[in-house]
Amino acid sequence: MGADRVFAYGAAAGLLGDLLLGDPRRGHPVAAFGRAAGAVERKLWRDHRGWGALHTAVCAGGAVALGAVAARSVRNSRAASAALTAAATWAVVGGTSLAREARAIGRALEAGDVEAARARLPHLCGRDPQALDADGIARAVVESVAENTSDAVVGALVWGAVGGVPGLVGFRAVNTLDAMVGHKSPRYRRYGWASARLDDVAGWPGARLTAVLAAAAGPDPRGAVRAWRADAAKHPSPNAGPVEASFAGALGVRLGGTLSYGGRVEHRPVLNGAGRAVQVQDIQRAARLSRRVSWLALGVCTVARMLKKGRTS
Repeated sequence: MGADRVFAYGAAAGLLGDLLLGDPRRGHPVAAFGRAAGAVERKLWRDHRGWGALHTAVCAGGAVALGAVAARSVRNSRAASAALTAAATWAVVGGTSLAREARAIGRALEAGDVEAARARLPHLCGRDPQALDADGIARAVVESVAENTSDAVVGALVWGAVGGVPGLVGFRAVNTLDAMVGHKSPRYRRYGWASARLDDVAGWPGARLTAVLAAAAGPDPRGAVRAWRADAAKHPSPNAGPVEASFAGALGVRLGGTLSYGGRVEHRPVLNGAGRAVQVQDIQRAARLSRRVSWLALGVCTVARMLKKGRTS
């Protein structure tokens, strides 16, 4: 069993494990990494880009090194290598938890319980829930499902295809650091700069693949491509823009507009302005599209790894 098959079998098993089990409530490896990164931050924090870059290098580099050591320790056993790939994939992807949280909010909105939906929203994204009505919550959920399909699934698979287990854990480490320190609050505007920029670079290929697959798997491929081409560049995030625009066009809805983070109001450009306003049932449609994109991404990444191996053999 070659390295390409190790990745194919391991990543498929890991995605299946995520589908069946989701994320553990306690002892999640990503949570353990977050605690370790927080401890490093407490030692290193200065209001300075250089210290933030050191924090990023220590934490992301440490995760990649740990993945490399683990992969090297089982390199003589294809079965053990596949099992390690499966475990790493399950640990770093979060598609099932993403869909579960989105659907829970959707059920609360369908029941007319806006307060319950507001209470659940922070599990999914960083918006200020009290600033949102039912329609605003539904829109926030669809946007979060779109963006996190790339961040929580497709991006990891892309880097797993490129770098195996070190690529899987390295991508999740970078993405987690961005979530922890990569925002533009007074504390992290400079310290988190390196994490944010590295996340932009690491997320670039996965975001474009997610956008392509959303167009291919969604109910309106032409609408997805049209919205991507017209509106993606308007988004302040170079990676969220293509993904959210493609999802918006594929689903025929309008995303973007005014939102609030940590008491700070932002006026985002509208994506797919010809679409209709997001409705509660679109949460379920977005979750289904996210699942299709995730499995298609596995297929694309597996084929790409096989082709790469064929060119180098």
